Amino acid sequence: MKIVVAPDSFKESMTAAQAAAAMTRGVRAVYPDAECIEVPMADGGEGTVDALVAVLNGSWRTVRTVDALGRPIEAGYGLTDDGLVIIEVAAAVGLGQISPDEREIRQASSLGVADLIIDALDAGATRFIIGLGGSATTDCGAGMLTGLGVKWLAADGRELAPRPAALAALSSADLSGLDPRLAQVQIELACDVSNPLLGNDGAAAVFGPQKGATADDVVFLDGILERVADALVGAGTPDVRDRAGAGAAGGLGAAFLAIGAQRRRGAEVVADAAHLAEAVEGADLVLTGEGGMDFQTLSGKTPAGVADVAARFGVPVIAFGGTLGRGAQDLVGKGFEAIVPIMPGPGSLAEALANGPKNLELAVATAMRLLRLGATNFS
Repeated sequence: MKIVVAPDSFKESMTAAQAAAAMTRGVRAVYPDAECIEVPMADGGEGTVDALVAVLNGSWRTVRTVDALGRPIEAGYGLTDDGLVIIEVAAAVGLGQISPDEREIRQASSLGVADLIIDALDAGATRFIIGLGGSATTDCGAGMLTGLGVKWLAADGRELAPRPAALAALSSADLSGLDPRLAQVQIELACDVSNPLLGNDGAAAVFGPQKGATADDVVFLDGILERVADALVGAGTPDVRDRAGAGAAGGLGAAFLAIGAQRRRGAEVVADAAHLAEAVEGADLVLTGEGGMDFQTLSGKTPAGVADVAARFGVPVIAFGGTLGRGAQDLVGKGFEAIVPIMPGPGSLAEALANGPKNLELAVATAMRLLRLGATNFS
């Protein structure tokens, strides 16, 4: 029997690789001779680098850079032997690195992301997967582009710092210094955000408040995003402000799109990179899951992405959730044969997180025993 185990991480409890290992232990407690293929998964958000480094036998590289407020930090990214680079922008400019009382959205810059990209290019990168999510910035990627060689100029020719507060004087952009190696690599954005750059559905209005933006800040930032977009178009890049995903990560989506990146759903990008389809072909069963499953699961979450791949080959899928929220059981019949909670009974959140791997192993073993009772074609 061939079983593919392809979970996402269970946040704060186990990585995707740890979850996959726990699932394998649960399967083999009942079917000791089963062929279990572990494919740690993610959807482009937190844990994407972990998952792909694990499944592709990649390595971690650590870079000295700066956070969104310019403070020195170290940030990591993943690199494989064939030149695939996996970056989560939040590793450098994540909102979680800045406490709520420190958030100054008009001073926040995406500059630190460029250090990861430059280091990767120096290491021989041929392809990038960029996870857009969790950024503390709303600068339209001006900081990142500065680090890649772009200059932002006032009307009098002064070079401006790539922070929203300084870019209020922006008149034009000079792209002549943009690192030429970017034109030679493929950049995929793993991103489920479909917001445009500007307006009521844009980066500032929708995501600014969670980054500390006041109502006045939202109006100011929307104007800055428009200035940066205008400057890029004036320097010869395509106008991407209305493209789906341009508003992701405070406009970093727009910056990447302007230099030739392509956006795809995160789980789809990760599934392709991890060769999930090749693993699923010929399988008898697929197991997936993540920390929480609910009515939002079908909106681009990892288990739905795994189920989509399994459906191509007619392979049944069972999903396991740390918590099952509203609408979770409605997922049965929509790509999933069953949705299984992993908690064995009432308990505290701290206990659930600490015991996550063991609970997942036991839940999978229980599901396998039930499956054995009703499936004589498994051996």
